[in-house]
Amino acid sequence: MVKFADEAFVIVSSGKGGNGCVAFRREKYVPMGGPSGGDGGRGGSIIFEIRRNLRTLAHVRYKQSFKAKNGGDGQGSQRYGKDGDDCIIPLPPGCVLRDAETGDVIKDFGLDTEGTFVFLEGGNGGWGNVHFKGATNQAPRTALPGKPGETRRLRIELNIIADIGFVGFPNAGKSSLLEYFTNARPKIAPYPFTTKIPNLGVLRVNEEQDIILADIPGIIEGASDGHGMGIKFLKHISRTSGLAFLIDLSDDDYCDSYDKLQKELDGFSPLLAEKPRVVIANKLDLPDTRERLAELRARYPEQRIFGISVHSRWGLDEVRDAFIAMVNDSINGDVTDGNDQIPDFMQAEPEEVPNPLPELDPDDFGATVSLNRKKRRRTR
Repeated sequence: MVKFADEAFVIVSSGKGGNGCVAFRREKYVPMGGPSGGDGGRGGSIIFEIRRNLRTLAHVRYKQSFKAKNGGDGQGSQRYGKDGDDCIIPLPPGCVLRDAETGDVIKDFGLDTEGTFVFLEGGNGGWGNVHFKGATNQAPRTALPGKPGETRRLRIELNIIADIGFVGFPNAGKSSLLEYFTNARPKIAPYPFTTKIPNLGVLRVNEEQDIILADIPGIIEGASDGHGMGIKFLKHISRTSGLAFLIDLSDDDYCDSYDKLQKELDGFSPLLAEKPRVVIANKLDLPDTRERLAELRARYPEQRIFGISVHSRWGLDEVRDAFIAMVNDSINGDVTDGNDQIPDFMQAEPEEVPNPLPELDPDDFGATVSLNRKKRRRTR
């Protein structure tokens, strides 16, 4: 399994410029040839490059030190030193560069999926003695040393780029919903905290549009104060167009779950707490959950609440349409009114709900970009 890393501390150093050369032209039949020392080469630069095929900072975390090459020294016959090779550090989309000491943001790559950023430029090469000749100094023995490079310590943070982020307490059904809509295969088990790292999946809308769904580890009460590990991954849904709050109707605290989740989001970031959202009440196939869904809707009449059962495949088409509408509204700059009338499978008679459901069409699902990738066994 590929190790997931969303934060890394690195030390980066640009290359030193090469020294200038003190030399004189010495050729047969060329008396007093004069100075011919060449300049030193420029040092290599530190360059960060966004690559869309990367999903983690593991390759950066375990190396930690990156240094560009120094420039070559100048030589006689006005030969210039070689420029040092740049050090290119690949990063996944959504990264933020911060100063490790002060925490100040140096560069936020935002939603860019490609591009480069020159962070530290290499030192200039020193002049050779050919630059110092003149009418009063025809044989200069002066050359300049190369400029030194710079060294900085950085903290690199990864904020996963997704369209919809799943928020909920452990065992609310986030991973099951991700598995249904995409080809992602997160770990699913009947105990809390089966999801330990963020998982991504692609929901295929049509041939021209995909929606990226992000499932983060479950949040617990007090997460904004550092309890649990869900707060550590809340930054991965900070760039989303909207949020999906998953509530477990079989939990005795189902009625207070939304308020608790909203409180934790507000404690982490007020901007994150103000994002558009839908509320999804899961496990509607269990006893007494229909009454609980009605109580939940009565308590939050201003919210869009969908009753679903991932296990029985109930109400998932309405959720899919809500995801598409939320992303499209974000692209168009529209805000959807929470009181809009949304079709609900609960309004239909029980016999109209297909059970068992027909076979699913594989073409309706997008490709997975899950972070849990198993290594294939090499065959001879």
